[in-house]
Amino acid sequence: MPFYDDIPEIEPTLEGSDLRMGIVMSRFNSDIGEGLLSACITELRNNGVQNHNILLATVPGALEIPLTLKRIALTNQFDAFIALGAVIRGDTYHFEIVADESARGLMAVQLEIEIPIANGILTTDNEDQAIARMHEKGTEAAKAALEMANLQIKIDELPYE
Repeated sequence: MPFYDDIPEIEPTLEGSDLRMGIVMSRFNSDIGEGLLSACITELRNNGVQNHNILLATVPGALEIPLTLKRIALTNQFDAFIALGAVIRGDTYHFEIVADESARGLMAVQLEIEIPIANGILTTDNEDQAIARMHEKGTEAAKAALEMANLQIKIDELPYE
């Protein structure tokens, strides 16, 4: 018997029937974005999220995702968000800037708005790697958003003493 059996635990769940999800997707590398989105939407639906409880906004590139998520979050209508896109290494330093700053922006917005943001922005060396990972990453991002939204709801329901 583990020493922590008597400690209350919040069990993870992916139940999405009562959740509202916001998705912001980069149109840059659009074929990869569409693959990410397809897998993400499929996973959300498989876990009970209704189409009318999903909002999709598209933006030019990964750097525009954090601001758009923040503006949508200010409507106070969503339980979690999902960022989707692909940043593929090129011949310049631009890849590192976009990859690093988009991730930093997502984290900063998430902590400020106190609503989970699942990072489904692929960062790969080439298009083949992105294609190979897009379905798994889209699915993982949906699962992370569902689990974190449910966790936040359960935390909000904890009794305060």
